[in-house]
Amino acid sequence: MKKTLRLGLLILLGTAASAHAGMPAAPAYISAAVADSARPAADTVRDGDRRPAELIAFAGIKPGDKVADLMPGGGYFTRIFSKLVGPQGHVYAIVPASIATAKPAALDGIKALAADPAYPNTSLEVRPYDRIGEDQSLDVAWTSQNYHDVYGAVSVFAVSGTSGAEAAARLDAAVFKALKPGGIYMVIDHAARAGSGGHDANTLHRIEPATVIEQVQAAGFVLEARSDLLRNPQDGHDLTVFAPEIKEHTDKFVLKFRKPRS
Repeated sequence: MKKTLRLGLLILLGTAASAHAGMPAAPAYISAAVADSARPAADTVRDGDRRPAELIAFAGIKPGDKVADLMPGGGYFTRIFSKLVGPQGHVYAIVPASIATAKPAALDGIKALAADPAYPNTSLEVRPYDRIGEDQSLDVAWTSQNYHDVYGAVSVFAVSGTSGAEAAARLDAAVFKALKPGGIYMVIDHAARAGSGGHDANTLHRIEPATVIEQVQAAGFVLEARSDLLRNPQDGHDLTVFAPEIKEHTDKFVLKFRKPRS
């Protein structure tokens, strides 16, 4: 049964990939948000590898949208989203409660961003996984390079008494509930070797895309498209993502899920 399910997922992966012919050109409002002079140099220097304009165009985020940046780190995407959605939109920088409890200093950067008058449409929220997005009606939920942390119960992402897979399932269910009908859930992460599932999530900080697809679809989402924009075929998937040889250049998958409209 599991082999049949995995085969079906692999076929679906190929179908979604073939259905997506190429990345759309970034609209001017996205280009302007990425080009914002207020962005710190530590962020802009990473643009060549992270390709934010193309990713955001692929997601379809637009002015006026309400966007949840899940596990935003220092706010790399949060700043761009804030300038993009503008005064009619809002950005929720959402941090899991486990991080705030185990390592409160990790929130210093995103707290400063949320308090910065340059980003008046941005707020910080600390929530457990099953309450993420509880009070919002979102257009887009976005998580970049952190799904594996939740699934693998990596350090501060772990919840006592709960497996990582269970926490990730709770996250997906909460995102589904928070999104408007037709809303988008973007998952970007470091790819693991084929057939490994979530085995390397805690150690190499990688996860197989088929595992993410299976879990997110179980929450009710439909896989709408995927992109090879961040693919790196030179990555052997056998090193931790922090290894100097591959850091910032890992093979990454980009998955675009949609909440059904009815």
